[in-house]
Amino acid sequence: MVSVRALLPSWSDWSPAARAPGADLLSGLMVALVALPLALGFGISSGLGAAAGLATAVIAGAVAAVFGGSRLQVSGPTGAMTVVLVPIFHQHGGGGVLAVGLMAGLVLVVLAVAGVGRAVRYMPAPVIEGFTAGIAVVIALQQFPSALGIANAEGERVWQTAFDAVRQYVADPHPVTLATALLVAAAVLAGGRYLPKLPVALIAVATATVAAQAFDLDLAPIGEIPSGLAAPTLGFVHLDQLGSLIGPALAVAALAALESLLSATAADAMAVGTRHNPDRELFGQGLANIVAPMFGGVPATGAIARTAVNARSGARTRLAALTHAVVLAAIIYTAAGVVADIPLAALAGVLLATTVRMVETASVAAIARASKGDAAIMTITFGVTVVMDLVAAVAIGVGIAVVLALRAVAKEARLRQVPLDIPAEDANHLAEEHRLLHDHIVAYRIDGPLFFAAAHRFLLELAEVSDVRVVILRMSHITALDTTGALVLKDAISKLDHHHITVLMSGLRDDHRRRLAAIGALPPGGDSQIFEHTPEAIAYARTHLLNPAKQSH
Repeated sequence: MVSVRALLPSWSDWSPAARAPGADLLSGLMVALVALPLALGFGISSGLGAAAGLATAVIAGAVAAVFGGSRLQVSGPTGAMTVVLVPIFHQHGGGGVLAVGLMAGLVLVVLAVAGVGRAVRYMPAPVIEGFTAGIAVVIALQQFPSALGIANAEGERVWQTAFDAVRQYVADPHPVTLATALLVAAAVLAGGRYLPKLPVALIAVATATVAAQAFDLDLAPIGEIPSGLAAPTLGFVHLDQLGSLIGPALAVAALAALESLLSATAADAMAVGTRHNPDRELFGQGLANIVAPMFGGVPATGAIARTAVNARSGARTRLAALTHAVVLAAIIYTAAGVVADIPLAALAGVLLATTVRMVETASVAAIARASKGDAAIMTITFGVTVVMDLVAAVAIGVGIAVVLALRAVAKEARLRQVPLDIPAEDANHLAEEHRLLHDHIVAYRIDGPLFFAAAHRFLLELAEVSDVRVVILRMSHITALDTTGALVLKDAISKLDHHHITVLMSGLRDDHRRRLAAIGALPPGGDSQIFEHTPEAIAYARTHLLNPAKQSH
C-alpha cells in the first residue's frame, strides 16, 4: 500500500517553475500546437467527435499535469486508447464510453494506492514492440474512411471497415480527398525529419483548410464544435448499465496504466536527472479519467508523441504540460469556428504520419534478431492487436513470454552429483574412506530454481538413485523453491526412504526450511538430519553407516 500523502502534489513540484517559467511556457505552447490536430483526430476516431477530443486534452491534460508522477508527461486522447474505445462506442454508445472512462479512473486510483505502478518494468520488450506496431497499423486502418472520403464504411473490426472503405473508393474514387491526406502526411513526415522544431502538423492542416475554402474543394469538414467546454455532469452514468461496463473499464484502465507508464519511462530517458513516480502517475491518470468524462472527454493516457515534443522543446517542470492544456482551452473558446472548417482528410493525414513515426524499426529488427522466441512473441502480439484487440494482444503476448521464460529458467535447474570432500586428518585412510563413500554415500547439489516448471524432471532424476544408503542433498544453491517443488522433494524423500535410503540435507536456507516444514518435506529424522554445512552431514553419514546402533540412540 502507498500513503495517499505520497501521491499528492507538493511545492517542490512547482518551485523551479516559479523561479524561471519561461522555458516551460514556451514548451507548453509548442506542445499545444502539436496536440491540437491530434486531439481533434483522435476525438473523431473514437466516435464521440472532435469536441470530445479537445475536452480530453484540456481537462485530462491539466489534471494529470498537476497530480501525475512525471514532470514532463503530457496527457490526452491517444491512438492506442482510440483502438479500444471504438468497439465500446459501437456497443454502448457515447454515454457508455464516458462511463467506462470514469470507472477506469477509479480503478487506476485503486491501483496507485495499492502500489501496482512499479509492475510495468516487468513488461517484456517483445510484447511492447509488438503491440506498438499493431497499434500503428490499427490507427492507420482507422483513417482509411476519412482519407478516402467514405462516410459510411462498415465492419465489426477496424480492418474490415478499412477494407470496405477501399472497396467503395474503388467503385467511386475521390482523388482530391486522398491527395489531401497523402500530401499532409508527407508534409508532416518531412517536417518531423528536417524541421523538428516547427509545428508542421498544424501548418499542414491550416494550409489544407485554407486551400479547401479558397478553391472550394470537395472535402468533408469536421463540422461545428461547441465554443467552450460542456458543463460538468454525471448524467451519462446509469446504474443498470454499470455491470456490463466492468470488463471494458478494466481493459481501458489496463491500457491507460500501461501506456502512461511507458510514456513516462520514455520521458525519463529524454531528460537528464528525471525519474517519474509510477504510483503517483497512475494516481494522476486516474483522477484525469474521473474528471474528463464529466466534461464530455474520452478516456486519456500519457501521450508519448506530445511528451517527446515537450521534453525536446526544453520543458523542465510540469508547468509546460499545464500550459499546453490552457492554450488548448483558449483555442476552444476563441477559435471554434475556424476549427470546424478543418477537412477530415487533413486530420487523417496527420494521424497516418503519426503511425509511421510510432514504430521504432531499429528496435523491432533487434528483437527479431535476438531469438526466435522473442520474434514469435512480437509477431503474435502484433497480429492479435490488428485482428482482435489490444488487451487480448497484451494478455496473449505476456502469456507466451511467461511460458518461454519459465521454460528457460527451468532449464537452468540442475541436479548434480558432487564429490565428497575428505578431511585432511583422514589422509591415511583416504583410499578406504573414498571407496566407502563412493559405494554407499552420494551427494547431490541442486542448482537453480526448484519450482513447478523443473520439478518433474528433478523427481525423475532423483528417483533413479540406487545402490546407496545415504543421499546428501546440498540445498545452498537453490535460488527459488515453490510449493510444487517442495511437494516433489517430499515425494522423492518418501521414495528414497521406502528403499531404506537415508536423506540428509545441508545448507538449507531458513525460508526454504519453513516452506518444506509446512509441506512435510523435511527428512524423517527432522533436525537430526539437517546440517548447516556439508562436512557435518558427511561425518553424520559415516557414523550412520559404520555404527548404526549408535545412530539409533
